[in-house]
Amino acid sequence: MKFIGFNFTKINVEKISNNLEKLKIETKIDISKIEYLKTNFTDKEKAVVKTEFEYTLNYNPDISKIKLAGEIFISDKEDVIERIINEWNKDKSMNEDFRMFLFNIILRKCNLKS
Repeated sequence: MKFIGFNFTKINVEKISNNLEKLKIETKIDISKIEYLKTNFTDKEKAVVKTEFEYTLNYNPDISKIKLAGEIFISDKEDVIERIINEWNKDKSMNEDFRMFLFNIILRKCNLKS
């Protein structure tokens, strides 16, 4: 798999309080959509998948909230991309290799931004 692109589509930060007692940090990643993307810039035997995500970081109890949303573009062989999309369309699941690859990109980009 080859990571070829990343865009933030939403950045929302809210500071609620300065009280840092009993600080608890919660991170959540939601994948909302995985779809085939038609492109002209990859090889004929390669395909591109577009993944939409939402990354939420909560500093509890009600200290701060950060919400980032975006898109990730990944290229691979046509059959691999088809398998990823079919698994997602069937029951909103991903194989472990793709999930780890995707979550590592999201965490790397979003932790830096937040």
